[in-house]
Amino acid sequence: MDRNNELLTNLDKLHTTELGVERIKRNLSLSTDDVVEWCRTRTESADAVITRKGKNWYVNVEGCIITINAYSYTIITAHKEKK
Repeated sequence: MDRNNELLTNLDKLHTTELGVERIKRNLSLSTDDVVEWCRTRTESADAVITRKGKNWYVNVEGCIITINAYSYTIITAHKEKK
């Protein structure tokens, strides 16, 4: 199975912790409370570049990088891409 497809086929398992929600909202200056849905939408975007390094997936899209654990599908963090 293509590793990019592995993440995309398991988007329904995507989740994060309460602290993760706060961290992502702060790092990206988001006003939405549904951070998981925000990340899911960006991940399945045609513009998303998905790579896997070790135990994490990295989704580079719209000037930000979303870090997702490859085994539990937990969104660890997201931050703006450094220019």
